[in-house]
Amino acid sequence: MQPTPKNIAYIDGANLHKGVESSLWKLDYRKFRSWIRQKFGATDAYLFIGLMPKHANLYTALQNIGYVLVFKEVIYDGNGRAKGNCDADLVLQAARDYFEQGVASVVLVSSDGDYTPLVKFWAEKGVHCDIVSPAPTSKCSVLLKRTGVPIVYLNEVKHKVGYELK
Repeated sequence: MQPTPKNIAYIDGANLHKGVESSLWKLDYRKFRSWIRQKFGATDAYLFIGLMPKHANLYTALQNIGYVLVFKEVIYDGNGRAKGNCDADLVLQAARDYFEQGVASVVLVSSDGDYTPLVKFWAEKGVHCDIVSPAPTSKCSVLLKRTGVPIVYLNEVKHKVGYELK
């Protein structure tokens, strides 16, 4: 028996955080989860994120609002900056989901051109794909733009997914 096809969001957590931060506004992760569920029908939202014990409360809060966290071990560079590149983990999860769960539609949240082969794979397999770019139009990879996949730029919907000042 084949499983029911799913609609899944794959979120590069570092790319999302840095893209929004560079645009000088704050993302409301609860509103964002709700928005990707409503706009794209994403029943599952995998958030690929570096594992740092000091952020344990954040991880719990993210899980409580509907994200499935996929942790990457963090290492530190010579300047003490955390590094936890999750690209390969995201691609592997996407491939697993395609072959094991029958994915019907996906949302990729990233501006990183390294995901272009994954986007092309989905297209070849007939999986509907949308991209949500945390970076503005000028900073989203031209490689992603060339795929022809629809791209929504978070700056354009920040009124829906950003924090409202009280």
